Amino acid sequence: MNIHEFQGKQIFRKYGIPVPEGSVARSADEAAKIAEDLPGDICVVKAQIHAGGRGKGALTENGDVNGVKVCKSVDEARAHAEALLGGTLVTHQTGPAGQKVKQVLVEAGCDIKKELYAAVILDRDTNMVSFIASTEGGMDIEEVADKTPEKIMTVAVDPAEGVQGYHVRKIAYGLGLEGNTAKQAAKLFTKLYNCFVGTDASLMEVNPLVVTGSGDIMALDAKLNFDPNALFRQKDIAAMRDKDEEDPQERDATEAGLSYVSLDGNIGCLVNGAGLAMATMDMIKHVGGAPANFLDVGGGATAEQVTTAFKIILSDKNVKAILVNIFGGIAKCDVIANGVIAATKEVGLEIPLVVRLEGTNVEQGKKILAESGLAITPAGDMLDAANKAVSATGGAA
Repeated sequence: MNIHEFQGKQIFRKYGIPVPEGSVARSADEAAKIAEDLPGDICVVKAQIHAGGRGKGALTENGDVNGVKVCKSVDEARAHAEALLGGTLVTHQTGPAGQKVKQVLVEAGCDIKKELYAAVILDRDTNMVSFIASTEGGMDIEEVADKTPEKIMTVAVDPAEGVQGYHVRKIAYGLGLEGNTAKQAAKLFTKLYNCFVGTDASLMEVNPLVVTGSGDIMALDAKLNFDPNALFRQKDIAAMRDKDEEDPQERDATEAGLSYVSLDGNIGCLVNGAGLAMATMDMIKHVGGAPANFLDVGGGATAEQVTTAFKIILSDKNVKAILVNIFGGIAKCDVIANGVIAATKEVGLEIPLVVRLEGTNVEQGKKILAESGLAITPAGDMLDAANKAVSATGGAA
C-alpha cells in the first residue's frame, strides 16, 4: 500500500527522523495560512499524489504549473496551491492520463548544501533488509544505477542481527560525510531501519536526503510502501489508505478478495493461481496477443467471485475477448462453470469468451458449459485457448 508524502513525514516524525516543518492543505486559503505560520520567508508547495517526478511534472490544464514550487511569499504559495488543486498532474510515473491533485503539502524552505539518496528495501534476493545509498540525490535513481552503477552503495542487514553501528557508519562515510554530519546521518539511518521494520514497510525512500548549510541532515522527501499482508497489525497506517489514488479495477478486486493488475492488452484473463496466470499471459504473448490484465481468483473461487471477476474485466473498455483458464484443484471445474454461466448471463456478455477447464470435475464442468446454450468457445489446452482468444480479437494467431 502506498501513502502520500505528508503521511510519510508524519511517520518519520514519530521515529525521530528530521523533516521540514509543514502541513497539508486542501484549499488555497489553508495553504496560505500554513505558509504564513512557517518560519522563514521561503516555503515549498508540493502536489500530493501517489507518483514521483512531481517537480518535473506539469498540469494538463496549464503546462507552466509544475507539481513542486519554491515560493518566496505567502501570496505566491496561495497562488500555486490554487493552480494545483483540482488540476491533473502528469509525471513520468502517472502515465498520460495523470492524477487529480486534491491536496498539497506546504512546508518550510530548506538551505540545501548537498543532496543525497537513501532507501531501505526488503531485498528478496538476499532475504535481508538492505540500505541503498548514493551521492546522486535528487535524481532518478534508476537512471543513476543504469549509467553510473558505481555510485550506488548497498549495505545489507541480517535480520537476526539487526542494524548495527558499523552498518550505518559505513553508509555515512561512503556518502563522503564527515564529523558531526556523519554522526547525524548514522543516527538517521538507524532510525530509518527501525521505522522500516516497525511499520512493516516494503520500501522506504528519501530522495533527496539533504545536508543543510549548517551541516544538519534532513529528509526532504518521504516515499513509503507497506506490505498489505501486515496491515492487520498496522491500524494507523491502514487508515492512511487513499482509495481515490488507486486503480479502480485493482481496488474493486482487492475488496472482493481477488488479485488484479491492469495491463495494456485487449484479452481479459481469468485464472486461478498466480503461476497459471503467468503461464497464460506468456502463452497469449507467444501466439501474438496481448493480455489486458492479470486476474487471479485464487484456489477456492466461488461463483460470486467469478461474477465479480467478470465485471471487473469488462469494466476495462480495451478488453475485446475473455480467456478463462482454470486448473481445478481445490476449486472444482463444475463450480467454476456454473460461475462462468451465471456471470455471463448477469453481465450480458457481448464479447467472445474462451474457456479452458482442467482438473477436478472437469467433465461435469465441460458438460455444464456445453448445455448452457451460451456462445462459449471451449478449448482443449492452454495453447488452444490462447490461439482462440487471440483469433477472436483479430490478432496474429
